[in-house]
Amino acid sequence: MEELDEPLSQKAAVKLTLEIVLSGNVTYSKHALKEMEEDNIEVLDVRNVLRAGIMSKAAEWENESWRYRMTTAKFAVVFVFRSKAEIKVVTAWRFKKR
Repeated sequence: MEELDEPLSQKAAVKLTLEIVLSGNVTYSKHALKEMEEDNIEVLDVRNVLRAGIMSKAAEWENESWRYRMTTAKFAVVFVFRSKAEIKVVTAWRFKKR
């Protein structure tokens, strides 16, 4: 597996994310699955965020990995790149209505 030179720029991260969603592997941490269940978020919702969301801030170093966040009007998804062909979703949440 080819290593990534992280952190990726926002533009490069968005491009690679789309490539992985379309033809790679998206996996989920136990924590992400728990949070998704609590907020009634489906796998399809997460894939849609990864496919069409906005990455409005740079990657952040946390727990020994670069974390990337993508959002839509309803959801946020935080993930890490495991390789150039795999994303692992770390957590996700639904924005509360005000």
